[in-house]
Amino acid sequence: MANADSDPRRAGFVAIVGKPNVGKSTLLNRLIGQKISIVSSKAQTTRHRVTGILSTGNAQFVFVDTPGFQSRHRNALNRVMNRAVSQTLAGVDLVFFVVEADSFGDEDREALAVIPSEASVVLVISKIDRLADKRRLLPFIERLRNLREFAEIVPLSAERGHNCDALIAAATPLLPPGEPIYGEDEITDRSERFLAAEFLREKLFRLLGDELPYGLAVEIEKFETEGQLRRIHAAVIVDKPAHKGIVIGKGGDKLKRVASEARVEMERLFGGTVFLETWVKVKSGWADDERALKSLGYE
Repeated sequence: MANADSDPRRAGFVAIVGKPNVGKSTLLNRLIGQKISIVSSKAQTTRHRVTGILSTGNAQFVFVDTPGFQSRHRNALNRVMNRAVSQTLAGVDLVFFVVEADSFGDEDREALAVIPSEASVVLVISKIDRLADKRRLLPFIERLRNLREFAEIVPLSAERGHNCDALIAAATPLLPPGEPIYGEDEITDRSERFLAAEFLREKLFRLLGDELPYGLAVEIEKFETEGQLRRIHAAVIVDKPAHKGIVIGKGGDKLKRVASEARVEMERLFGGTVFLETWVKVKSGWADDERALKSLGYE
């Protein structure tokens, strides 16, 4: 049996970085075995840093799912999101750089350039289950191997759970020795209030699809806990009056469905009954207003 000196406990912060919609949130949720980071097919779903905690037998990973690095949009919201990526990278022990199998373009290159040259980086090649011709994977890996010195290269499918254990096994020796940072039963340091807003925003992205205006946010105005009951009052913030009707839908049907599906996921995560009341507010120009962004939790 290995002694404590030859097999030390390890713990560290790991940033999950990549272009928008490359599968970072799906990977985080798969690794910790619980949904805490919202997922949709729409790009730029993740806007905040979301921390997920995985404790194994000899290591604790504190994952930070960052917003996809923005190179196309230049409003205040996108500047805040890019700042979140840069700030996260300045304080982590390891980086998972996520790319999609057989796809590497300018946005990937720009995201990679943000990672400090001295950082230890694991290249995670995601969505390998969607690669029709698996013979293309090895030449793709060889091409990316020349971009920088990666500590490890791991192809996987987070959606199906393929090879995710191999990622953790490869990354564990790259963490610094240390005792757990959080309790071993914790899965996130984000509050229930934050998670409630994120779950509601995810359902808006999923159910509204292409109708959804990008200028949309969720503000939790009241969050009260009474035993196992949570009373949550949430405002959906839109940029223009015309967007209000899109979110509400005919007879309020869309907003009711959004709230109903979000409530189910909140109850599953919180382990109790949720009373959720939602409405829509117009705040013109909120996505380009630093003060408005701060009030909505964007730092």
